[in-house]
Order: sequence, then structure tokens, then C-alpha cells
Amino acid sequence: MIRRALARAYWATSRWSLRSEPYDTGRPTLLVGAPHTSNWDFVLMLAIAWSTGIHVRWLGKHTLFAGPAGPLMRALGGIPVDRRDPSRVVADVVARLQAGEVFSLVVTPEGTRGAGSYWKSGFYRIAREAHLPVTLGYVDRTTMTTGLGPTIELSGDVRADMDVVRAFYADKSGLRPALRTEPRLREEDAAAA
Repeated sequence: MIRRALARAYWATSRWSLRSEPYDTGRPTLLVGAPHTSNWDFVLMLAIAWSTGIHVRWLGKHTLFAGPAGPLMRALGGIPVDRRDPSRVVADVVARLQAGEVFSLVVTPEGTRGAGSYWKSGFYRIAREAHLPVTLGYVDRTTMTTGLGPTIELSGDVRADMDVVRAFYADKSGLRPALRTEPRLREEDAAAA
């Protein structure tokens, strides 16, 4: 109740508009957050989730959960990831789902708020291994809109799946457009070689 009221207040006073396609809050999904070019993306993600009633979980480096900020990060849905052993992430997510937890796992595949050559493929591997559909969340500075796009089922054909993702994000620009990374996975280039 409080979260929804905070989200309504945010949208009422923000320059941003929320535009989303229909979303099934009763089904676990992987929610891609892109373009991820600013820490403000986190605020927008929370406002989207709290407006729509989506229970979100998100992955963050384990150091964010140390000290007094730890309980707040967990309360906001954070799951700490020790980058020294990232392989445990999929097992942790699957265990939560098998225990009956229903949530949308938010992943920012650009991995950083700086321009790069490739997206990190963890979102793809998690979705495939956990049998999760993928919802394409977005930030678009050119239209000052943010929200949720289509939900897709990954086929396992990395290039074909990423062609769908690229088509959706082709006209989306993050808060800092120069820091945007084109949606491309290393695995696509490896498969072509």
C-alpha cells in the first residue's frame, strides 16, 4: 500500500511517463532492464514495480549488502552476488522458484553503466536454465518513457532470440545515450565463427 502510494507520487511529479504492456504478476519471469546507463535506472525500476504490483528481485554485487545498507538492499529485493563465484546465482534463483517464491528477477545485461561491446549473457543463461520467460523492461530518454515491453520465450537459438531483443531496443535510449551498449552477446559471434 505504501509502496504503491510512493510510486503514484513519483509518477505524478516526475518528467517520466510509465507505459507498459500487460504483465502477469503471478508468474515468475526474468525482467531485462536496459539500456542501463545511470544509477537512476534503479529508481525507475522500483517505481515501475511498485506501480504494477510486481514483486521484484535484483542481483547486486555482494559488497552492496555489507554494513548498514544490507538490510535495506534486501528489503528492496536485492540478492547478493559474489562475483568471485557467480555460478551460484542460477542455483540460488532456481532454489527460490522451486520453494514457491514468485518474483520477477531484474537483470541489467549491460552489466555496467558504461558503454561496452557486448551484453553479459547471464540473463540468457538464467532464463534458459530456470525456464523463465523474459520481459523486456526499458528506459527511453528520447520519449521520457519507461516501462515493460513484450514478454518473450527464449528458443535457445541465441542469434534469433537476440534479434527480437535488438529490434525492441533499437529505438530506446538510456539516460546517458553515449553509454548505451548494443544488445549483442559474445555467443552470437562465437556461433557465427
